Amino acid sequence: MSTGTRPALTRFVRFAPRVGVAAVAAVALAACGGGNDKAGSSAPAEAAGKSGAFPVTVQHKYGSTTIESEPKRIVTLGLSDQDAVLALGIKPVGSVDWFKEKPYGKWPWTKDKWGSDTPDIVGERDEYNMEKIAALKPDLVIAQYSGMKKEQYDTLSKFTKVVAQPKDLPDYGASWQVMTRQIGTSLGKKAQAEKLITGIDADFEKVRDAHPEFATKTLAVADSFEAGKYSAFTKTDPKSIFFSELGFKLKPEIDKLAKPGWNAAELSAEKLNVLDVDRLVWVTSSTDANDRIKAEPLYKNLKVSKDKRDLFVPYQGPDIGAAFSFNTVLSIPYAIDEIVPLLTAVK
Repeated sequence: MSTGTRPALTRFVRFAPRVGVAAVAAVALAACGGGNDKAGSSAPAEAAGKSGAFPVTVQHKYGSTTIESEPKRIVTLGLSDQDAVLALGIKPVGSVDWFKEKPYGKWPWTKDKWGSDTPDIVGERDEYNMEKIAALKPDLVIAQYSGMKKEQYDTLSKFTKVVAQPKDLPDYGASWQVMTRQIGTSLGKKAQAEKLITGIDADFEKVRDAHPEFATKTLAVADSFEAGKYSAFTKTDPKSIFFSELGFKLKPEIDKLAKPGWNAAELSAEKLNVLDVDRLVWVTSSTDANDRIKAEPLYKNLKVSKDKRDLFVPYQGPDIGAAFSFNTVLSIPYAIDEIVPLLTAVK
């Protein structure tokens, strides 16, 4: 992962920073109505999972891990790893907190999956509480959308199986397809994972077929957390990938302006002209931020602003921005349902 990526650029951006954030005291959360005895139980596994999917060997950044039998107690350490695990019918017993917000039950695309069960919190971002993880006695630790270091992998491997982030990709560089396949293989649910991927691909295809005009338009995703400072997301960022899969064209100039390894180009007000595209999506966390952006004189001069072809999407409430920032097999259908009507309303 790039060490240069800043928190201001990456609130629930799936290229999350590792910037020496002090790990908060993780509070073990007791599950409602049965605790973690329920968390970790799986829905009926596909036939292969019961009759010979195991052992499986999964390649990853730090080598390979062989899983001899179906894991029951899973701990996830990536930003959005829990989504694919939930989609495959298993509730993780442990998870990490990324932005001091509950990583479970909060998002509309996961509430039904978690039900009354909640995972224990075993760290913040890439700072893991090894004692808490060990106390959960996991069969498997998964860290796909993460920046897990070799020493962390080695420590965890002393007491459990670990599938680290995919090899041949940068940290926080796994697409939703790669994550789903890695997790599906690890859980002995390859066929189920492929079915999920096929379903999401079909969802994107339906949108492209219904809106061929998207393919003729350039689109950029941006945010601003400070006055006078803006960021535009590159083609490697999950938000940009989401809109690309809807059919839009991205703007190569943004990638050229980004520092090597970064998922966003930092822009001053004087550089806002790079955002003069056919559709501009601002993902913001407050109406104050929206008003501040709209009030910037150099922004008001852009044609995309004058023609009202810009779209201000909340990060949460409703959780549209969070959904395409996560960009997982669970969040994508929700994101599509919410964002497409907004995009088509812009003339």
